[in-house]
Amino acid sequence: MFSSKESFKRAFIDKLESMLGKPVEEASDIDKYKALGAMIREYINKNWIATNTRYVENQEKQMYYFSMEFLLGKLLESNLINLGVRDLCEESLCELGIELSRLEAQEPDAGLGNGGLGRLAACFLDSLASLSLPGHGCGIRYKYGLFEQKIVDGYQVELPEYWLKEGNVWEIRRSDLAVEVRFGGEVRFEDHGGHWTFVHEKYESVLAVPYDVPVIGYRNKTVNTLRLWSAEPNIRDFDFQTLNSRDYHKVLDYKRSVESISEFLYPDDSFYEGKVLRLKQQYFFVSAGLQSIVRSYKKTQQSLRNFHHKVAIHINDTHPVLAIPELMRILMDEEGMGWEEAWHITVNTISYTNHTTLSEALEKWSIDIFQPLFPRIYMIVHEINERFCHALWEKYPGDWKRIHQMAIVADGQVKMAHLAVVGSHSVNGVAKIHTDILKQREMKHFYEVYPYKFNNKTNGITHRRWLIKANPALAGLITEAIGDKWVTDPSRLIELRGFADDAAFKQQLYAIKQQNKARLADLVREKTGTEIDPQSIFDVQVKRLHAYKRQILNVIHIMDLYDRLRANPDLAVMPRTFIFGAKAAPGYQLAKSVIKLINTLADVINRDPVIQNKLKVVFLENYRVSLAEKIIPAADVSEQISTASKEASGTGNMKFMMNGAVTIGTLDGANVEMHEEVGDDNMFLFGLTADEVIAYYTNGKYRAKDIYHGDIRIRGALQKFTGDFFGAGYGLFNDIYYSLLSTNDEFFVLKDFASYVQAQQRIDAAFRDRECWSKMSLINIAQSGVFSSDRTIVEYADDIWELDPVKIE
Repeated sequence: MFSSKESFKRAFIDKLESMLGKPVEEASDIDKYKALGAMIREYINKNWIATNTRYVENQEKQMYYFSMEFLLGKLLESNLINLGVRDLCEESLCELGIELSRLEAQEPDAGLGNGGLGRLAACFLDSLASLSLPGHGCGIRYKYGLFEQKIVDGYQVELPEYWLKEGNVWEIRRSDLAVEVRFGGEVRFEDHGGHWTFVHEKYESVLAVPYDVPVIGYRNKTVNTLRLWSAEPNIRDFDFQTLNSRDYHKVLDYKRSVESISEFLYPDDSFYEGKVLRLKQQYFFVSAGLQSIVRSYKKTQQSLRNFHHKVAIHINDTHPVLAIPELMRILMDEEGMGWEEAWHITVNTISYTNHTTLSEALEKWSIDIFQPLFPRIYMIVHEINERFCHALWEKYPGDWKRIHQMAIVADGQVKMAHLAVVGSHSVNGVAKIHTDILKQREMKHFYEVYPYKFNNKTNGITHRRWLIKANPALAGLITEAIGDKWVTDPSRLIELRGFADDAAFKQQLYAIKQQNKARLADLVREKTGTEIDPQSIFDVQVKRLHAYKRQILNVIHIMDLYDRLRANPDLAVMPRTFIFGAKAAPGYQLAKSVIKLINTLADVINRDPVIQNKLKVVFLENYRVSLAEKIIPAADVSEQISTASKEASGTGNMKFMMNGAVTIGTLDGANVEMHEEVGDDNMFLFGLTADEVIAYYTNGKYRAKDIYHGDIRIRGALQKFTGDFFGAGYGLFNDIYYSLLSTNDEFFVLKDFASYVQAQQRIDAAFRDRECWSKMSLINIAQSGVFSSDRTIVEYADDIWELDPVKIE
């Protein structure tokens, strides 16, 4: 189809006319985008079919990655790149008078994720396909995603994210593969000659309908599958002819209740109904996914006793942990296995990635919610807990405290992280320091019982999206310098170190950065009306807004810098543009206050003529993948300033590094390994270490008020929060003030402030030397290959999933 520009143009025109009944001249940009997307999807269908056929016919072991989030971003351009036809497509469309970039702009970001967890899942799918590994995704097809963020008078306002308004050209609805998922009801026992069976009845039936999205490998013929499940009412048993008005309203209530399961990502769980909905979501997609996998397996395999030899299931954090009791239920209740055999298969099938050291993120669910919602699943979880606690008693006789701390069901709660560890064969952290903390502190008792389960897999990012797609000029310069083998072997980026003292190369690198900064400046002007100087330092912090990520530390430094410039407008500082982007969870009031604070501060600073444009602050609303692709290539400084020991890994830090930004950060998460790669001279470290933070938590000797009273800069900034300095109203930011002082600064913002300011001053000095800064930037790019998700996935495939590459002919 794509052998020449003529064949491409003919195929495009035919598709447009057959789909929409319009000639090219009458078609809108969205029409053309839909036609092009459908044409590309149909083009890869043969490879998609061939991939699945090869996996089945050769009985290849396949891995299924279960995740609540898959933050895909836009797919058109990345699919064209992976197919190797983007240039042909662009040139062909140009001859038809069509700009490819205008069509790419029509595609919405898929509303399937929020932060690093979901973007990691998307990168992993890309690497699996590009490495010819048989691995697929399993998640939920959210109708409205998380939310679309608007900033109104400085406040975050959440609107539904209508990403499916124009449909999704990449998906295929597979209603023939729908399965039933059951909630609530009762379970009764039946005795069949000494063999007990369990009958689930009076339940709420939900139809799970799969939508398949192709995942295209880079210039190979592998096309894996992301299967997303949509919740629909199972109304086949209703006789609408005999329904009275009261029954009809019950049907409508049922329909609304069911459809809400797949409407929004992370519904607000600050109230009972929200908790129920979130837990229903988690069971919904793992039950649907496992039923689908088992059904496919049984078509070609005679016995489920080898299931774990042919299927690997990976749970991305604790959200999908109900896969453990659900697989047990299927094996026992539907396949007739005994407990021991089903447990052996389940444990050896499932592996688990932990993504946090925050206790709030280690999910716990009240039995009062859990048991009525999943009566049979709760029975299985209870039995797992009984057997586990019995084994602990044999290992630690009389140590009730340890057993209570490790129990899966205790204190009226089901502890999901405990279930994940006990019910899987592999538990991995996502950075070396994170895994060490899990083993030494957060999961110390479990590590002592199961040392063989714990391992580290440092996160990675796909360089195909975050360098080749997001920064094509830089990718082209790299290829010109070292050839194109780095595209399939990103470790070869290290060869760029040979240009560290090449003035001409560094000048080209600088020029590309300036082009990217100029484009971002244009975007900022368009979106906010604020003029920013591309010659200034672009200092960027874009990520999910949470107290431990410490956007507030950045803000207090900006306030201090502003105070100094107000006192002395001629102060010799490099002009600085601070760029923020973040969404706060709808129920997270403190985070929403920080967004209001940033926008209020931006309004004050950006209008102040006294400081001579030496300082600007920008908040870009609705941060998402496509916006990140514009921001990250333009960044000079990457803010990775979480409290040490709190960030499991981070992947934003890797994206910035790969695009030549220099990191200011704590020794937290993957920052530690980045530091090992680039050394002290090529990043700016500050703050407490993880051991020091943990020691303060242990000994309780930290006193935030002592620092407040001892540092006039901190005192001056924090006093503004309770006054009307910002013109936004007295006491508007009291909650931020009290979070730092009344609750003793849980994340050590004040403790790290002085060190942070010193690191920022080092940045100011280093940026003045353009050649030196360009060298730092170059070394960061050169050392970033180790953080490719290709490396991460090879480690998972070899060490955990036991997957082999499968070449598709």
